Amino acid sequence: MLNLPQVLPGIYIDGTWLQGNQPLNVVNPSTEQPLALVAGADHEVVGQAVAAAQQAFAGWSATTGAERAGYLRAIASGVQARRERLIELQSSNNGKPLFEAAIDVDDVIATFAYYAELAEALDAKQDSPVALPSEDFTARLRREPCGVVGLIVPWNFPMVTTAWKLAPALAAGCCVVLKPSEVTPLPELELAAIIAQCGLPKGVFNLVCGTGLAVGAPLAADPRIARISFTGSNAVGVQVMQRAAETVKGVSLELGGKSSLLVLEDADLDLAVELASGGGFFNAGQMCSATSRVLVADALFESFLERLKARAESIKVGDPFADGTEMGALVNQAQYQRVLGHIDRGLNAGARLVCGGQRPENTPHGYFLRPAVFTDVPLDSALWCEEIFGPVLCVRRFGSEAEAIARANDSEFGLVASVVGGDVANAERVANALQAGLVWINAPQVIFPQAAWGGYKQSSIGRELGPWGLQAFQEIKHVIRAV
Repeated sequence: MLNLPQVLPGIYIDGTWLQGNQPLNVVNPSTEQPLALVAGADHEVVGQAVAAAQQAFAGWSATTGAERAGYLRAIASGVQARRERLIELQSSNNGKPLFEAAIDVDDVIATFAYYAELAEALDAKQDSPVALPSEDFTARLRREPCGVVGLIVPWNFPMVTTAWKLAPALAAGCCVVLKPSEVTPLPELELAAIIAQCGLPKGVFNLVCGTGLAVGAPLAADPRIARISFTGSNAVGVQVMQRAAETVKGVSLELGGKSSLLVLEDADLDLAVELASGGGFFNAGQMCSATSRVLVADALFESFLERLKARAESIKVGDPFADGTEMGALVNQAQYQRVLGHIDRGLNAGARLVCGGQRPENTPHGYFLRPAVFTDVPLDSALWCEEIFGPVLCVRRFGSEAEAIARANDSEFGLVASVVGGDVANAERVANALQAGLVWINAPQVIFPQAAWGGYKQSSIGRELGPWGLQAFQEIKHVIRAV
Protein backbone atom coordinates (compact mmCIF):
# COMPACT_ATOMS: atom_id res chain seq x y z
CA MET A 1 0.00 0.00 0.00
CA LEU A 2 0.94 3.67 -0.19
CA ASN A 3 3.79 4.93 1.92
CA LEU A 4 3.46 8.71 2.05
CA PRO A 5 5.15 11.34 4.23
CA GLN A 6 2.89 12.94 6.82
CA VAL A 7 3.14 16.30 5.04
CA LEU A 8 3.89 16.61 1.34
CA PRO A 9 5.34 19.76 -0.22
CA GLY A 10 2.76 21.17 -2.62
CA ILE A 11 4.95 23.67 -4.45
CA TYR A 12 7.66 23.15 -7.06
CA ILE A 13 9.23 26.38 -8.32
CA ASP A 14 12.46 26.98 -10.20
CA GLY A 15 13.63 23.42 -9.63
CA THR A 16 12.98 23.41 -5.85
CA TRP A 17 10.30 21.75 -3.72
CA LEU A 18 8.72 24.07 -1.15
CA GLN A 19 6.25 23.79 1.72
CA GLY A 20 3.31 26.18 1.51
CA ASN A 21 1.27 27.64 4.34
CA GLN A 22 -2.14 26.51 3.10
CA PRO A 23 -2.79 22.87 4.19
CA LEU A 24 -4.86 20.65 1.90
CA ASN A 25 -6.38 17.54 3.46
CA VAL A 26 -6.37 14.72 0.89
CA VAL A 27 -8.92 11.95 1.50
CA ASN A 28 -9.33 8.45 0.12
CA PRO A 29 -12.92 8.47 -1.27
CA SER A 30 -13.23 4.69 -0.89
CA THR A 31 -12.55 4.73 2.85
CA GLU A 32 -13.22 8.37 3.79
CA GLN A 33 -9.87 8.25 5.61
CA PRO A 34 -7.06 10.82 5.27
CA LEU A 35 -4.34 9.99 2.75
CA ALA A 36 -1.99 12.91 3.22
CA LEU A 37 -1.64 16.56 4.09
CA VAL A 38 -0.34 18.66 1.20
CA ALA A 39 1.24 22.01 2.04
CA GLY A 40 -0.36 24.20 -0.62
CA ALA A 41 0.10 27.82 -1.55
CA ASP A 42 -1.52 31.23 -1.60
CA HIS A 43 -1.59 33.95 -4.27
CA GLU A 44 1.88 35.29 -3.43
CA VAL A 45 3.47 31.97 -4.35
CA VAL A 46 1.68 32.05 -7.70
CA GLY A 47 3.55 35.25 -8.52
CA GLN A 48 6.86 33.59 -7.66
CA ALA A 49 6.08 30.65 -9.94
CA VAL A 50 5.15 32.92 -12.83
CA ALA A 51 8.34 34.93 -12.32
CA ALA A 52 10.45 31.76 -12.43
CA ALA A 53 8.76 30.63 -15.63
CA GLN A 54 9.20 34.05 -17.17
CA GLN A 55 12.90 34.02 -16.32
CA ALA A 56 13.34 30.60 -17.94
CA PHE A 57 11.38 31.36 -21.09
CA ALA A 58 14.13 32.98 -23.17
CA GLY A 59 16.41 29.98 -22.86
CA TRP A 60 13.74 27.30 -23.21
CA SER A 61 12.04 28.90 -26.21
CA ALA A 62 15.42 29.01 -27.99
CA THR A 63 15.89 25.22 -27.77
CA THR A 64 15.25 23.08 -30.82
CA GLY A 65 12.24 20.85 -31.17
CA ALA A 66 14.57 17.86 -31.09
CA GLU A 67 15.99 18.98 -27.73
CA ARG A 68 12.52 19.39 -26.27
CA ALA A 69 11.51 16.00 -27.66
CA GLY A 70 14.30 14.42 -25.63
CA TYR A 71 12.84 15.78 -22.41
CA LEU A 72 9.32 14.66 -23.36
CA ARG A 73 10.55 11.13 -24.04
CA ALA A 74 12.37 11.13 -20.71
CA ILE A 75 9.10 12.05 -18.97
CA ALA A 76 7.28 9.25 -20.80
CA SER A 77 9.98 6.79 -19.73
CA GLY A 78 9.81 8.03 -16.15
CA VAL A 79 6.05 7.51 -16.06
CA GLN A 80 6.51 4.03 -17.50
CA ALA A 81 9.08 3.21 -14.80
CA ARG A 82 6.70 4.27 -12.03
CA ARG A 83 3.57 2.93 -13.70
CA GLU A 84 2.44 0.70 -10.82
CA ARG A 85 3.00 3.41 -8.24
CA LEU A 86 0.99 5.91 -10.30
CA ILE A 87 -1.85 3.44 -10.79
CA GLU A 88 -2.02 2.93 -7.03
CA LEU A 89 -2.01 6.68 -6.38
CA GLN A 90 -4.81 7.22 -8.90
CA SER A 91 -7.04 4.59 -7.32
CA SER A 92 -6.31 5.73 -3.77
CA ASN A 93 -6.81 9.44 -4.37
CA ASN A 94 -9.54 9.37 -7.04
CA GLY A 95 -11.42 6.16 -6.18
CA LYS A 96 -11.36 4.63 -9.65
CA PRO A 97 -10.75 0.88 -10.12
CA LEU A 98 -7.22 -0.27 -10.90
CA PHE A 99 -8.01 -1.12 -14.52
CA GLU A 100 -9.28 2.41 -15.14
CA ALA A 101 -6.23 3.92 -13.43
CA ALA A 102 -4.00 1.79 -15.68
CA ILE A 103 -5.73 3.18 -18.77
CA ASP A 104 -5.04 6.69 -17.47
CA VAL A 105 -1.34 6.10 -16.86
CA ASP A 106 -0.88 4.52 -20.29
CA ASP A 107 -2.63 7.53 -21.83
CA VAL A 108 -0.13 9.83 -20.13
CA ILE A 109 2.79 7.84 -21.57
CA ALA A 110 1.28 7.87 -25.06
CA THR A 111 0.60 11.62 -24.93
CA PHE A 112 4.16 12.60 -23.98
CA ALA A 113 5.55 10.23 -26.62
CA TYR A 114 3.25 11.66 -29.30
CA TYR A 115 4.19 15.27 -28.60
CA ALA A 116 7.86 14.31 -28.63
CA GLU A 117 7.31 13.31 -32.28
CA LEU A 118 5.54 16.59 -33.05
CA ALA A 119 8.28 18.57 -31.33
CA GLU A 120 10.94 16.93 -33.51
CA ALA A 121 8.95 17.75 -36.63
CA LEU A 122 8.89 21.45 -35.74
CA ASP A 123 12.51 21.98 -36.72
CA ALA A 124 11.95 21.01 -40.35
CA LYS A 125 8.80 23.15 -40.61
CA GLN A 126 10.23 26.31 -39.13
CA ASP A 127 10.69 29.25 -41.52
CA SER A 128 8.66 27.49 -44.20
CA PRO A 129 8.15 29.53 -47.41
CA VAL A 130 4.79 31.10 -48.18
CA ALA A 131 3.64 31.56 -51.78
CA LEU A 132 2.80 35.18 -52.64
CA PRO A 133 1.15 36.62 -55.75
CA SER A 134 4.06 39.08 -56.24
CA GLU A 135 7.61 38.22 -57.29
CA ASP A 136 8.83 41.40 -55.59
CA PHE A 137 8.50 39.87 -52.14
CA THR A 138 9.28 36.65 -50.30
CA ALA A 139 7.55 35.41 -47.16
CA ARG A 140 8.22 32.80 -44.54
CA LEU A 141 6.14 31.37 -41.73
CA ARG A 142 7.32 30.85 -38.17
CA ARG A 143 5.44 29.17 -35.34
CA GLU A 144 6.74 30.42 -32.02
CA PRO A 145 5.84 29.56 -28.40
CA CYS A 146 3.25 31.93 -27.01
CA GLY A 147 5.07 32.48 -23.71
CA VAL A 148 4.43 31.49 -20.10
CA VAL A 149 1.21 29.50 -19.78
CA GLY A 150 -1.02 28.59 -16.85
CA LEU A 151 -2.58 25.12 -16.77
CA ILE A 152 -5.53 24.42 -14.47
CA VAL A 153 -6.63 20.78 -14.36
CA PRO A 154 -9.55 18.89 -12.75
CA TRP A 155 -9.87 15.93 -10.40
CA ASN A 156 -11.68 13.37 -12.55
CA PHE A 157 -8.67 12.35 -14.66
CA PRO A 158 -5.52 13.26 -12.69
CA MET A 159 -2.38 13.32 -14.85
CA VAL A 160 -4.35 12.69 -18.05
CA THR A 161 -5.65 16.24 -18.46
CA THR A 162 -2.25 17.46 -17.24
CA ALA A 163 -0.47 15.49 -19.97
CA TRP A 164 -2.91 16.76 -22.61
CA LYS A 165 -1.90 20.32 -21.73
CA LEU A 166 1.66 20.03 -20.44
CA ALA A 167 3.13 17.87 -23.23
CA PRO A 168 2.11 20.20 -26.10
CA ALA A 169 3.02 23.30 -24.08
CA LEU A 170 6.56 22.01 -23.50
CA ALA A 171 6.79 20.77 -27.10
CA ALA A 172 5.91 24.26 -28.35
CA GLY A 173 8.63 25.84 -26.19
CA CYS A 174 6.42 27.38 -23.51
CA CYS A 175 7.20 27.55 -19.81
CA VAL A 176 4.48 26.34 -17.48
CA VAL A 177 2.78 26.96 -14.15
CA LEU A 178 0.51 24.00 -13.33
CA LYS A 179 -2.32 24.08 -10.80
CA PRO A 180 -3.57 20.56 -9.98
CA SER A 181 -6.94 19.97 -8.36
CA GLU A 182 -6.76 20.32 -4.61
CA VAL A 183 -8.95 17.19 -4.41
CA THR A 184 -6.55 14.84 -6.24
CA PRO A 185 -3.03 16.30 -6.00
CA LEU A 186 -1.18 13.07 -5.18
CA PRO A 187 -0.84 11.62 -8.71
CA GLU A 188 0.09 15.07 -9.99
CA LEU A 189 2.79 15.47 -7.34
CA GLU A 190 4.26 12.11 -8.33
CA LEU A 191 4.22 13.17 -11.99
CA ALA A 192 5.94 16.42 -11.00
CA ALA A 193 8.62 14.41 -9.18
CA ILE A 194 9.22 12.43 -12.37
CA ILE A 195 9.49 15.63 -14.39
CA ALA A 196 11.87 17.10 -11.81
CA GLN A 197 14.25 14.17 -12.40
CA CYS A 198 14.27 14.59 -16.19
CA GLY A 199 16.70 17.48 -16.22
CA LEU A 200 14.42 20.24 -17.51
CA PRO A 201 16.04 23.66 -17.05
CA LYS A 202 14.95 25.35 -13.85
CA GLY A 203 11.75 27.33 -14.14
CA VAL A 204 10.45 25.60 -17.26
CA PHE A 205 7.98 23.55 -15.25
CA ASN A 206 6.44 24.84 -12.03
CA LEU A 207 3.62 23.43 -9.91
CA VAL A 208 1.50 25.16 -7.29
CA CYS A 209 -1.11 23.23 -5.31
CA GLY A 210 -3.96 25.14 -3.75
CA THR A 211 -7.60 26.08 -4.03
CA GLY A 212 -9.15 27.78 -7.01
CA LEU A 213 -9.50 31.03 -5.09
CA ALA A 214 -5.95 31.03 -3.73
CA VAL A 215 -4.12 29.76 -6.83
CA GLY A 216 -6.37 29.45 -9.87
CA ALA A 217 -7.82 32.96 -9.80
CA PRO A 218 -4.49 34.85 -9.48
CA LEU A 219 -2.93 32.59 -12.10
CA ALA A 220 -5.69 33.43 -14.59
CA ALA A 221 -5.37 37.14 -13.82
CA ASP A 222 -1.56 37.46 -13.91
CA PRO A 223 -0.60 39.74 -16.82
CA ARG A 224 2.63 37.80 -17.41
CA ILE A 225 0.66 34.69 -18.38
CA ALA A 226 0.19 34.50 -22.15
CA ARG A 227 -2.47 31.77 -22.16
CA ILE A 228 -4.65 29.95 -19.65
CA SER A 229 -5.72 26.39 -20.41
CA PHE A 230 -8.52 25.26 -18.10
CA THR A 231 -10.51 22.03 -17.79
CA GLY A 232 -13.44 21.94 -15.39
CA SER A 233 -16.98 23.11 -14.86
CA ASN A 234 -18.70 25.75 -16.95
CA ALA A 235 -19.29 27.94 -13.89
CA VAL A 236 -15.59 28.09 -13.06
CA GLY A 237 -14.68 28.34 -16.75
CA VAL A 238 -16.67 31.55 -16.98
CA GLN A 239 -14.75 32.96 -14.01
CA VAL A 240 -11.42 31.96 -15.58
CA MET A 241 -12.40 33.64 -18.83
CA GLN A 242 -13.44 36.81 -17.00
CA ARG A 243 -10.12 36.97 -15.17
CA ALA A 244 -8.19 36.33 -18.36
CA ALA A 245 -10.13 39.04 -20.21
CA GLU A 246 -8.74 41.68 -17.86
CA THR A 247 -5.33 41.31 -19.52
CA VAL A 248 -6.60 40.02 -22.90
CA LYS A 249 -4.74 36.72 -22.70
CA GLY A 250 -5.43 33.61 -24.74
CA VAL A 251 -7.89 31.12 -23.27
CA SER A 252 -8.50 27.43 -23.92
CA LEU A 253 -11.49 25.96 -22.13
CA GLU A 254 -12.59 22.33 -21.87
CA LEU A 255 -15.88 22.40 -19.99
CA GLY A 256 -19.04 20.38 -19.58
CA GLY A 257 -21.15 18.01 -21.60
CA LYS A 258 -24.56 16.39 -21.69
CA SER A 259 -23.93 13.93 -24.45
CA SER A 260 -26.19 11.42 -26.18
CA LEU A 261 -25.86 7.83 -27.31
CA LEU A 262 -28.20 6.96 -30.19
CA VAL A 263 -29.32 3.34 -30.56
CA LEU A 264 -30.64 3.01 -34.11
CA GLU A 265 -33.29 0.50 -35.13
CA ASP A 266 -30.77 -1.93 -36.66
CA ALA A 267 -28.32 -1.77 -33.75
CA ASP A 268 -26.78 -4.82 -32.10
CA LEU A 269 -28.53 -4.77 -28.71
CA ASP A 270 -25.74 -6.40 -26.75
CA LEU A 271 -23.22 -3.93 -28.15
CA ALA A 272 -25.56 -1.02 -27.49
CA VAL A 273 -26.01 -2.02 -23.86
CA GLU A 274 -22.25 -2.34 -23.29
CA LEU A 275 -21.55 1.02 -24.93
CA ALA A 276 -24.31 2.71 -22.93
CA SER A 277 -22.98 1.19 -19.71
CA GLY A 278 -19.42 2.24 -20.47
CA GLY A 279 -20.47 5.70 -21.63
CA GLY A 280 -22.47 6.34 -18.48
CA PHE A 281 -20.72 4.45 -15.69
CA PHE A 282 -16.98 4.50 -16.53
CA ASN A 283 -15.16 6.55 -13.87
CA ALA A 284 -18.45 6.46 -11.92
CA GLY A 285 -19.91 8.73 -14.57
CA GLN A 286 -17.51 11.52 -13.61
CA MET A 287 -16.69 12.42 -17.20
CA CYS A 288 -17.49 15.48 -19.27
CA SER A 289 -17.91 12.98 -22.12
CA ALA A 290 -20.47 10.81 -20.31
CA THR A 291 -23.21 9.81 -22.75
CA SER A 292 -25.81 10.20 -20.03
CA ARG A 293 -28.74 10.63 -22.44
CA VAL A 294 -29.54 7.37 -24.24
CA LEU A 295 -31.95 7.63 -27.17
CA VAL A 296 -33.34 4.29 -28.34
CA ALA A 297 -35.44 3.41 -31.38
CA ASP A 298 -39.03 2.48 -30.50
CA ALA A 299 -38.69 -1.07 -31.81
CA LEU A 300 -35.76 -1.79 -29.47
CA PHE A 301 -36.71 0.27 -26.46
CA GLU A 302 -38.26 -2.33 -24.14
CA SER A 303 -35.64 -4.99 -24.85
CA PHE A 304 -32.83 -2.48 -24.50
CA LEU A 305 -34.13 -1.12 -21.20
CA GLU A 306 -34.50 -4.63 -19.77
CA ARG A 307 -30.94 -5.57 -20.75
CA LEU A 308 -29.49 -2.25 -19.55
CA LYS A 309 -31.19 -2.71 -16.17
CA ALA A 310 -29.67 -6.18 -15.85
CA ARG A 311 -26.24 -4.87 -16.87
CA ALA A 312 -26.35 -1.96 -14.44
CA GLU A 313 -27.40 -4.22 -11.58
CA SER A 314 -24.57 -6.63 -12.38
CA ILE A 315 -21.84 -4.00 -12.05
CA LYS A 316 -19.62 -4.67 -9.07
CA VAL A 317 -19.25 -1.44 -7.10
CA GLY A 318 -16.71 -1.15 -4.31
CA ASP A 319 -13.06 -1.17 -3.28
CA PRO A 320 -11.02 -0.10 -6.33
CA PHE A 321 -8.22 -2.49 -5.29
CA ALA A 322 -10.51 -5.55 -5.10
CA ASP A 323 -10.57 -8.12 -7.89
CA GLY A 324 -13.49 -7.71 -10.23
CA THR A 325 -14.45 -4.18 -9.19
CA GLU A 326 -16.00 -2.42 -12.18
CA MET A 327 -16.94 0.91 -10.60
CA GLY A 328 -15.30 2.72 -7.72
CA ALA A 329 -16.27 5.64 -5.51
CA LEU A 330 -17.25 9.17 -6.37
CA VAL A 331 -14.39 11.52 -5.66
CA ASN A 332 -15.56 13.17 -2.41
CA GLN A 333 -18.53 13.83 -0.17
CA ALA A 334 -19.50 17.03 -1.94
CA GLN A 335 -19.76 15.27 -5.29
CA TYR A 336 -21.57 12.33 -3.70
CA GLN A 337 -24.20 14.59 -2.18
CA ARG A 338 -24.53 16.54 -5.42
CA VAL A 339 -25.34 13.40 -7.41
CA LEU A 340 -27.81 12.18 -4.77
CA GLY A 341 -29.48 15.59 -4.97
CA HIS A 342 -29.87 15.24 -8.73
CA ILE A 343 -31.45 11.81 -8.27
CA ASP A 344 -33.95 13.15 -5.71
CA ARG A 345 -34.88 16.11 -7.91
CA GLY A 346 -35.33 13.79 -10.89
CA LEU A 347 -37.77 11.66 -8.91
CA ASN A 348 -39.63 14.76 -7.76
CA ALA A 349 -39.88 15.92 -11.38
CA GLY A 350 -41.68 12.69 -12.32
CA ALA A 351 -38.84 10.61 -13.78
CA ARG A 352 -39.04 6.85 -13.21
CA LEU A 353 -36.06 5.20 -11.53
CA VAL A 354 -35.53 1.81 -13.20
CA CYS A 355 -32.68 0.73 -10.93
CA GLY A 356 -29.83 1.93 -8.74
CA GLY A 357 -29.24 5.31 -7.20
CA GLN A 358 -28.51 4.04 -3.67
CA ARG A 359 -25.47 3.04 -1.65
CA PRO A 360 -24.50 -0.63 -2.18
CA GLU A 361 -25.22 -2.78 0.87
CA ASN A 362 -21.63 -4.00 1.18
CA THR A 363 -20.08 -0.49 1.46
CA PRO A 364 -20.73 1.09 4.89
CA HIS A 365 -17.94 3.59 4.17
CA GLY A 366 -16.86 5.43 1.05
CA TYR A 367 -18.71 7.48 -1.53
CA PHE A 368 -20.18 4.54 -3.44
CA LEU A 369 -23.37 4.60 -5.47
CA ARG A 370 -25.21 1.97 -7.47
CA PRO A 371 -25.44 2.89 -11.17
CA ALA A 372 -28.80 4.58 -11.75
CA VAL A 373 -31.02 4.25 -14.82
CA PHE A 374 -33.99 6.58 -15.35
CA THR A 375 -36.72 6.69 -17.95
CA ASP A 376 -39.78 8.90 -18.49
CA VAL A 377 -37.53 11.87 -17.78
CA PRO A 378 -39.15 15.27 -18.55
CA LEU A 379 -37.27 17.07 -21.30
CA ASP A 380 -37.09 20.26 -19.25
CA SER A 381 -35.80 18.58 -16.07
CA ALA A 382 -32.29 19.09 -14.75
CA LEU A 383 -31.78 15.34 -14.95
CA TRP A 384 -32.12 15.52 -18.74
CA CYS A 385 -30.53 18.91 -19.39
CA GLU A 386 -27.73 19.40 -16.85
CA GLU A 387 -24.39 17.68 -16.39
CA ILE A 388 -24.64 15.39 -13.35
CA PHE A 389 -21.09 14.01 -13.20
CA GLY A 390 -22.18 10.76 -11.63
CA PRO A 391 -23.35 7.25 -12.62
CA VAL A 392 -26.80 8.28 -13.85
CA LEU A 393 -28.28 7.40 -17.26
CA CYS A 394 -31.52 8.75 -18.73
CA VAL A 395 -33.10 6.52 -21.39
CA ARG A 396 -35.68 7.82 -23.87
CA ARG A 397 -37.38 6.31 -26.93
CA PHE A 398 -37.58 7.93 -30.37
CA GLY A 399 -39.77 7.29 -33.38
CA SER A 400 -37.56 8.55 -36.20
CA GLU A 401 -33.88 9.27 -36.72
CA ALA A 402 -34.74 12.91 -37.35
CA GLU A 403 -36.33 13.05 -33.89
CA ALA A 404 -33.29 11.38 -32.31
CA ILE A 405 -30.90 13.82 -33.95
CA ALA A 406 -33.00 16.77 -32.87
CA ARG A 407 -33.15 15.51 -29.27
CA ALA A 408 -29.40 14.91 -29.20
CA ASN A 409 -28.64 18.38 -30.58
CA ASP A 410 -31.09 20.10 -28.24
CA SER A 411 -28.47 20.98 -25.65
CA GLU A 412 -26.24 23.90 -24.69
CA PHE A 413 -23.36 21.42 -24.86
CA GLY A 414 -21.77 19.64 -27.81
CA LEU A 415 -18.76 17.68 -26.63
CA VAL A 416 -19.22 14.07 -27.84
CA ALA A 417 -21.86 11.61 -29.03
CA SER A 418 -22.15 7.91 -29.82
CA VAL A 419 -24.09 6.09 -32.53
CA VAL A 420 -24.88 2.36 -32.55
CA GLY A 421 -26.25 0.93 -35.78
CA GLY A 422 -25.89 -2.02 -38.16
CA ASP A 423 -25.85 -0.05 -41.42
CA VAL A 424 -22.48 1.69 -41.26
CA ALA A 425 -23.28 4.20 -44.01
CA ASN A 426 -26.47 5.22 -42.22
CA ALA A 427 -24.67 5.47 -38.88
CA GLU A 428 -22.06 7.70 -40.53
CA ARG A 429 -24.82 9.93 -41.88
CA VAL A 430 -26.35 10.25 -38.42
CA ALA A 431 -22.93 11.00 -36.93
CA ASN A 432 -22.44 13.80 -39.44
CA ALA A 433 -25.71 15.40 -38.32
CA LEU A 434 -24.75 15.52 -34.63
CA GLN A 435 -23.39 18.77 -33.19
CA ALA A 436 -20.44 17.34 -31.32
CA GLY A 437 -16.66 17.55 -31.51
CA LEU A 438 -16.17 13.77 -31.44
CA VAL A 439 -18.59 11.02 -32.43
CA TRP A 440 -18.01 7.30 -31.87
CA ILE A 441 -19.74 4.75 -34.10
CA ASN A 442 -20.15 1.23 -32.67
CA ALA A 443 -17.14 1.92 -30.47
CA PRO A 444 -16.35 2.62 -26.82
CA GLN A 445 -15.03 6.02 -25.84
CA VAL A 446 -11.54 5.42 -27.16
CA ILE A 447 -9.31 8.50 -27.24
CA PHE A 448 -6.07 8.81 -29.18
CA PRO A 449 -3.47 11.59 -28.86
CA GLN A 450 -3.60 12.01 -32.65
CA ALA A 451 -7.31 13.03 -32.71
CA ALA A 452 -8.68 16.32 -31.40
CA TRP A 453 -10.55 16.64 -28.12
CA GLY A 454 -13.13 19.38 -27.67
CA GLY A 455 -16.65 20.27 -28.63
CA TYR A 456 -19.26 22.66 -29.92
CA LYS A 457 -21.30 25.30 -28.11
CA GLN A 458 -20.57 25.73 -24.39
CA SER A 459 -18.42 22.59 -24.16
CA SER A 460 -15.15 24.10 -25.38
CA ILE A 461 -13.12 26.97 -26.64
CA GLY A 462 -10.31 25.51 -28.72
CA ARG A 463 -9.15 21.93 -29.05
CA GLU A 464 -6.69 19.68 -27.23
CA LEU A 465 -4.67 16.73 -28.54
CA GLY A 466 -3.45 16.21 -32.08
CA PRO A 467 -1.62 19.03 -33.86
CA TRP A 468 -4.39 21.36 -32.67
CA GLY A 469 -3.25 20.88 -29.08
CA LEU A 470 0.23 22.01 -30.07
CA GLN A 471 -1.05 24.98 -32.06
CA ALA A 472 -2.92 26.21 -28.97
CA PHE A 473 0.46 27.11 -27.44
CA GLN A 474 1.98 28.68 -30.56
CA GLU A 475 1.90 32.14 -32.09
CA ILE A 476 2.02 32.57 -35.86
CA LYS A 477 4.54 35.00 -37.32
CA HIS A 478 4.97 35.85 -41.00
CA VAL A 479 8.11 37.61 -42.19
CA ILE A 480 7.77 39.40 -45.54
CA ARG A 481 10.88 40.76 -47.27
CA ALA A 482 11.35 42.83 -50.38
CA VAL A 483 13.50 41.07 -52.96
